[in-house]
Amino acid sequence: GPEPHPGPRLGTGVCSPLGPQRFSSTKERVFWKGVLEELLWFIKGSTNAKELSSRGVKIWDANGSRDFLDSLGFSSRQEGDLGPVYGFQWRHFGADYKDMNSDYSGQGVDQLQKVIDTIKTNPDDRRIIMCAWNPKDLPLMALPPCHALCQFYVVNGELSCQLYQRSADMGLGVPFNIASYALLTYMIAHVTSLQPGDFVHTLGDAHVYLNHIEPLKTQLQREPRPFPKLRILRKVERIDDFTAEDFQLEGYNPHPAIKMEMAV
Repeated sequence: GPEPHPGPRLGTGVCSPLGPQRFSSTKERVFWKGVLEELLWFIKGSTNAKELSSRGVKIWDANGSRDFLDSLGFSSRQEGDLGPVYGFQWRHFGADYKDMNSDYSGQGVDQLQKVIDTIKTNPDDRRIIMCAWNPKDLPLMALPPCHALCQFYVVNGELSCQLYQRSADMGLGVPFNIASYALLTYMIAHVTSLQPGDFVHTLGDAHVYLNHIEPLKTQLQREPRPFPKLRILRKVERIDDFTAEDFQLEGYNPHPAIKMEMAV
């Protein structure tokens, strides 16, 4: 395998091969509530970490904290304001970002709705793409997008998704990202009356923090368990109408969680 080398930004050592693709993801417990609530928060177009935090999901709190924002030079920004991150790029790409409280209705490109409309009207289109990587807005973001671009395609009534992720924390982030885009694919399939198909995940810099190596060795010794089934409990017409209560995960019986620290 690759030799460990110092991580460029976080000061934690990393090991990183380029470009692995297919995984089994039932060997470790994923924070399902976090996946679901974060995705609904992206879909709303929210860039307010406190809004997600109020739903009991604290994963963006560190990047929205006063200290962290000040360290990036965003001292005039309110605490919790992450800048034009995923939700803003998905729903208002190209709009001018002012702050997390502004109303951006009708501004920029609603990529998510465009994806859904194209799947309905022209499912063979090769351009069904949603991109969070906006070079003009990168300097304003508390964290530039890790999952940068996804493409959807329809074959035989099935909706598949391929995700390009520029930077991937194999221990903590990747299982979460897989669950998140699988869920998004399910939701889009539901509102376009298709079946969910494949999920392909392309990773750029795939790294393992050195303090995750022992926990991951434990994980690799485990037998994968059957994948859970996701049930959507009512017919939802519009992507904006989903709520956390609409989803039920059945048969999710992963191995116990393994503790790994997040690098900030």
